[in-house]
Amino acid sequence: MPDNLPVSAAPFFALPDHAVVALDGPDAAAFAQAQFANDVAALPSGNWQWNAWLTPKGRVIAVFALLKPAQDRVLLLLSDTDAGEFATQLQRFVFRRKLKIAVADDLRVSGAFQKPDSAESARIGIVGEELELDYGSDQQPRTVRLSPTAAPALESDLQARWFAQDLRAGFPRLPTTQREQWTPQQLSLERLHAFSVKKGCYPGQEIVARTHFLGKAKRGLALFETDATPATGDAVSDGSKPLGQIVSVLPASPSLALAVLPLEREPGSLSADGAQLREITLLDGLAR
Repeated sequence: MPDNLPVSAAPFFALPDHAVVALDGPDAAAFAQAQFANDVAALPSGNWQWNAWLTPKGRVIAVFALLKPAQDRVLLLLSDTDAGEFATQLQRFVFRRKLKIAVADDLRVSGAFQKPDSAESARIGIVGEELELDYGSDQQPRTVRLSPTAAPALESDLQARWFAQDLRAGFPRLPTTQREQWTPQQLSLERLHAFSVKKGCYPGQEIVARTHFLGKAKRGLALFETDATPATGDAVSDGSKPLGQIVSVLPASPSLALAVLPLEREPGSLSADGAQLREITLLDGLAR
């Protein structure tokens, strides 16, 4: 799965496992500020950030990109999440706020392995009718576009390469079985600047803040290559005892796997369901 394909070999292609939920209305930003873990109020219009929605016990329901095109419009770019179900669950907390929550079926998500034409870092770009995001780094440039026109569904190896770059940068792609299991710190979401410990109340805020200020974050993400393919939920063992769990897997040759493990552990060989794991370094550059 090479990461050095020329731009001409990687045009924009559909990301079918991504979808957009729109929050529209005068209270859109205030509602997002009250529900999500990052500081939406501090985000200038025309910018985006990584964010997360947590349970009251501080467990991550979803990690997503939050766009604020305007003060009365917030877009949530979800991956691996049923957008309709997400919007329905979020609707339960609207109460009397003035906003509408809906799946943005008019926006199609596509990606390309190239630098953006207009966007830069956290600033949203405008390309015709499309919104553009800088989703990469200097070492691994990527662009996301939200467009009313669907991009072609090209070779699946491009989508797999996209997934691989997410994992290499420490962006956890969570299947259903791994949701509501982990705190933001256990998923190392500080690497993405995806949560705040200084903003006001939001679901799970007390757990997140207590963990941060008392210094009790004892586990975080680690990235591995393996010649076999472990399953999400498999225990990671040092041969004598389980140390953690696989939370995200990309089957390939070799496969990639993200696991939640102790931040301090003795060096030594690790395995998951008999598959030997080779730890590799997480890449920086995806924080916004």
